[in-house]
Amino acid sequence: MIGKRVDETMLIMAQTMNPQDANPAGNVHGGVIMKLIDTIAGAVATRHARSNVVTVSIDRLVFYSPVFVGDLLTLRASLNMAGNTSMEVGVRVETENLLLDQVRHTASAYLTMVALGTDGRPLQVPPLILETDEEVRRNREAIARKKVRLEERKKEKADQAFMEDNPKKKKKK
Repeated sequence: MIGKRVDETMLIMAQTMNPQDANPAGNVHGGVIMKLIDTIAGAVATRHARSNVVTVSIDRLVFYSPVFVGDLLTLRASLNMAGNTSMEVGVRVETENLLLDQVRHTASAYLTMVALGTDGRPLQVPPLILETDEEVRRNREAIARKKVRLEERKKEKADQAFMEDNPKKKKKK
């Protein structure tokens, strides 16, 4: 399988925030921004895998500054890591007040996407070709995050198995 370079799949998306995106105070809902993050990450992963993809997880989505009606929201997304069937996409969100010429870092997130074949089962993805020191660094950090996610998943499965094997006893009155 032929690998792909990071710059072959990266995307930039911009959208002006409108009243339907916000609450009565004019603050854009976090869910609107989350949907845009998921949308651009899905497009990057689809470009890389050239197949349908699904979101498996979103790591540490933190909002650093608010977004208001009229602001221009710009999302930049690129592939950080390609595993066997999964990919990590990094997304950076910036907000620009077009009238004041002010740009703020609004949010960042890492999404894990899995490629699916026509049968709905995970599909092998092309390897990622790393060309710059920055891409190598981002890939190394993505691999470390993946390791943490896998360890957390093991702990969650063990907790679920424990709860299934030891159902909570009803308290006597």
